[in-house]
Amino acid sequence: MKGLKVCVCILAVAAVAAASFFANAQEADKQEQKIGYINLGKTFDEYEKTQQYEKSLGEKSDKKEKEREKLVDDIKKLKDEMILLSEKGKVDKQEIVDDKIKELQDFDKETRDELKSERDDIVRNILREIDGVIQDFGKQNAFSVILNDRILVYGNKAIDITEKIIGILNSGKKD
Repeated sequence: MKGLKVCVCILAVAAVAAASFFANAQEADKQEQKIGYINLGKTFDEYEKTQQYEKSLGEKSDKKEKEREKLVDDIKKLKDEMILLSEKGKVDKQEIVDDKIKELQDFDKETRDELKSERDDIVRNILREIDGVIQDFGKQNAFSVILNDRILVYGNKAIDITEKIIGILNSGKKD
């Protein structure tokens, strides 16, 4: 799931970069062209903010899992109690069990939706931040174009700016 979202975001950034490249093609013809490429997936994964958010989401997920386990334990206890009851008692208890199962299903859906939404927002914000740093780096270093390495068939390591961008992001020296 993470890989798919990153891939979609990478393709979006690549499309923006390509559009920018073609829009500035006339101007680029008049000056020396400087081209670079970046491994956006690696940049995303090695950015410290990404790692911090992943850890934070993992902690939230663990907390929700503990809450879920409590609900499951409650259901098991109710089912165990049903064994000792009369038929009338079992029917009444089954209604309670059914309500608890519904509560568990609602909890699962809400938790899944909440964590997914939070993760999507975080990924979107981090990718915007990375894109901004790439844009600034490109302008400050007079690049004509910076491409995503996923669209390259071949790229000389000499024009790979991935480590420079990761360094800027992790140093906190974003302009």
